[in-house]
Amino acid sequence: MFRIRPRSVEAEAEEHHAGSTGLLSDFILGSQDGLVNVLGILLGLASSGQTRGVILIATIAALAAETISMGAVAYTSTRARRQLYLSEQRKEIWEMEHIPGSERKEVSDILANWGFEGEEREKLLDQIVAKPKAWLDLMMAFELHLAPVAESQPARSAMIVGLATAVGSVIPVLPFFVTTDVASAAIAAVVLAAGMLFAVGWYEARTTVGSVWRAGLRMLVIGLAAGLAGYLVGVGIHSTFGV
Repeated sequence: MFRIRPRSVEAEAEEHHAGSTGLLSDFILGSQDGLVNVLGILLGLASSGQTRGVILIATIAALAAETISMGAVAYTSTRARRQLYLSEQRKEIWEMEHIPGSERKEVSDILANWGFEGEEREKLLDQIVAKPKAWLDLMMAFELHLAPVAESQPARSAMIVGLATAVGSVIPVLPFFVTTDVASAAIAAVVLAAGMLFAVGWYEARTTVGSVWRAGLRMLVIGLAAGLAGYLVGVGIHSTFGV
């Protein structure tokens, strides 16, 4: 019976990387979260009658905290996915070595779902189980529906999400550095935020599939709805507590 050492298991996982899809999701996660959160905060403060100085202090503090928090979350969540993959991979190896009949049956069921029947299925089944790596990869992908995560991916995701969050957070704050009029700056912040949200959705559709206009508008609506919620909260607090 074949043996796969734990070291080989980790090396195999490290050969894979998230690629452009993972980078895209990290970028969208960070930029949208940073922009929407800061936009909601500054609109809430502006609607409650706060001064430009207070708004700048609060939003810059939120920017820093959000950037660090999102980077940390990206690191821990991606690392958890890697640890889960490696743990399940070891379990699959143990099952392939100790209960190969059961694992062979699972491969046969997968092939049957793909439309392979009779002699054709048995022949392909024999070919797969004769190659331990192919057998293991197939079980991980199509039985457990797990994708490998490279050892470097947690740090990479943390960096991309953190930077994207910082960039997204800065966008709605920029007008407050240009003008001292809070109302004008708030309107300009909404316009800039809408433009960036649309651009992020447009880029997502260009990189993947779908209508660029529909994706852009969807991202814009979702983001501005969250910003509007911040505005309404600010209005409610101001009218209720007079602050």
